[in-house]
Amino acid sequence: MSAHVHTPFHATRSLARKLTGGARDYDALLAMAEDKQFVLLGEATHGTREFYRMRAEITRRLIDELGFDAVAVEGDWPDAWRVNRYVHGHGDDDAEVALADFERFPLWMWRNREVLDFIGWLRTGNTGRPLERRAGFYGLDLYSLYRSADAVIHYLDRVDPEEGQRARRRYALLDHVRDPQTYGYQSAFGLRPAAHREVVEQLQQLLQSNNQYVRANGLADIDAQFFAERNAAVVVNAETYYRAMFGSRINTWNLRDAHMCDTLFALSEYRRRRGGLGRVVVWAHNSHVGDARATEARERGEWNLGQLVRERAASSALLVGFTTYTGYVSAASEWDGDVEHRWVRPALKDSCEHLFHTTRLERFFLPLGSSDADSLQQSMLQRAIGVIYVPHTERASHYFDVSLASQFDAVFHVDETSALEPLDIPEHWHRRETAAEIV
Repeated sequence: MSAHVHTPFHATRSLARKLTGGARDYDALLAMAEDKQFVLLGEATHGTREFYRMRAEITRRLIDELGFDAVAVEGDWPDAWRVNRYVHGHGDDDAEVALADFERFPLWMWRNREVLDFIGWLRTGNTGRPLERRAGFYGLDLYSLYRSADAVIHYLDRVDPEEGQRARRRYALLDHVRDPQTYGYQSAFGLRPAAHREVVEQLQQLLQSNNQYVRANGLADIDAQFFAERNAAVVVNAETYYRAMFGSRINTWNLRDAHMCDTLFALSEYRRRRGGLGRVVVWAHNSHVGDARATEARERGEWNLGQLVRERAASSALLVGFTTYTGYVSAASEWDGDVEHRWVRPALKDSCEHLFHTTRLERFFLPLGSSDADSLQQSMLQRAIGVIYVPHTERASHYFDVSLASQFDAVFHVDETSALEPLDIPEHWHRRETAAEIV
């Protein structure tokens, strides 16, 4: 290794490629993605405008130049499917209405200006592509227990009414409360019977009937069948997830990320069956995208999407993180609270974000695959802000130990960032929180 890259500071200065805002900013990443099946693009917060904007710009190039044909996001499957129909030109929605099914907290995570612009671009671009290469928009998450169950029943009512009635009976054990956490609590403690066997049976029935339904209803129905299958998988995994929230030894984080991974690989295969390449771009938080084996999560027995994709896809996966030192973020102060315009404290001294700040490069791309990045293997703090930001307990609430060069294949750093603008803006959001208010 060269003498000038012995320290993390010098390695960063040596390897970093400054971003200028020009068309060539993402050339190096595109070169790294040339032979990849999966490109996972992270974010250090769920409310930073630059992260969403940069991911959109990168994804446009991956679609246009490398033939990627799917965008999979950290959102619920049925909510994203409405957007997918819109970008394929189906239905009467405009771009904002297509996002209306994202009704669960946090609304701003997908109902925001950057996503609105991106899906409008996706729809326009699709009109000039062959049918099999039109890029889709999909959700990876599992929280939509009841909406997914309803979607399965609706599909079966159309293609196999008798089986639709059986689906109603199988899902009946879920229906007594219509609240997933209440269901989880009552079934976990034996207050109500669990529906696990029945929902697994329903998924198996759909998978076994795949060819029969598609043949009977035409090849165009491959999309509807896949939508139903993945909804049935959501019901199985969501039912387990909500029961596991109460008294179970099962790690709900692992359940969730395993579901996202299974959905991602099923999505890639489905896109290939439709005649595409099955190359997928993922938008999710750094905590899902970076390899958990390189973080303190490993000590808790946790894995994540990035780790599972690397294990299954090996060199066909590219994991990319995004970091910031300070700025503003859209986030809530508590679960299910209103979105607020929050000031992000400058990063702690022992963090990779503080290291990047000391380079004075402001915005840069940092590839991590060469031996010159070896000094970035050492343990550092890294900040993670989700939908809630609690600066008074920031060290405990938002930092964890990582080995950066093993966690990601590359990182984008923006030293000072701005808040994502929601489509549904509470009046108080326009008032920026100041540093003096939280010091």
